[in-house]
Amino acid sequence: MRVFHSDRYAVPLPAGHRFPMEKYRLLREALLERGILSPASLLEAPRVERADLERVHTRRYLDAFFGGTLTDAELRRLGFPWSPLLVDNARASVGGTLAAARAALEDGFGANLAGGTHHAFPDHGEGFCVFNDIAVAIRVLQAEGAIQRAVVVDLDVHQGNGTAAAFAGDPSVFTFSMHGERNFPFRKQPSHLDLGLEDGAGDAEYLALLDAHLPHVLESARADLLFFQAGVDPLAEDTLGRLSLTHAGLRERDLRVLRTARERGLPAVLTLGGGYAKPLTPSLEAHVGTYVVACSLFR
Repeated sequence: MRVFHSDRYAVPLPAGHRFPMEKYRLLREALLERGILSPASLLEAPRVERADLERVHTRRYLDAFFGGTLTDAELRRLGFPWSPLLVDNARASVGGTLAAARAALEDGFGANLAGGTHHAFPDHGEGFCVFNDIAVAIRVLQAEGAIQRAVVVDLDVHQGNGTAAAFAGDPSVFTFSMHGERNFPFRKQPSHLDLGLEDGAGDAEYLALLDAHLPHVLESARADLLFFQAGVDPLAEDTLGRLSLTHAGLRERDLRVLRTARERGLPAVLTLGGGYAKPLTPSLEAHVGTYVVACSLFR
């Protein structure tokens, strides 16, 4: 079971910034300290090459990002101050998902302790997402002939608008997003299937909706590879989530997605996604719970 990490590229952020950059390192440390992952299973993520990013992102956007010439408006939309370290961080986040996807095709499962940056559009970044790691990984693998079709199961509390836009009109990639209907982004992009939940929805409603639609998604997708964006921001304690899932509910969510993939013989790629509790402990515990579930199925 190969899991890729890139927390050595942690980006210094201004005091009071809402993005919990430290969670990547804290999660890796927690997984090791508790014996959930072994040091041998953790591999440093490679930094993706620009040529692979160009399979999804426009040259204008890449030139501006790599050159540090994004406008103030573009930086506000992205949510991060630019720095050379942010470039390395973003490249490693995408590289980790691509490496995890290659591992999944060989082993049945691969994971990235970052990624899930589903708000990045081909021509801009937004919502703390620089590049769309899942979209890039799919396009690279398709270009190499490693896969023909993919399915994205995006269960972050925020709709995967960038991913939906990247694959709009493309029947080879089925995008499925289940999210808070009244939450960010306020202008949704149409996925192949969008399921919006009202504020306050809890475990029972959430899991029933997932059970009702996941089999149809996988049957319709006829995919060679599944990408699971397993954001834990549906957790009740999340400051940006507005849903009311418990830790047990999130673990059951993860179990249903990953067990279904395993039962169907469908290789699965796990990416991290959001988690914004303050203090961070509940989000960290929820991410740990995802890996407990994954290890119970794939290790």
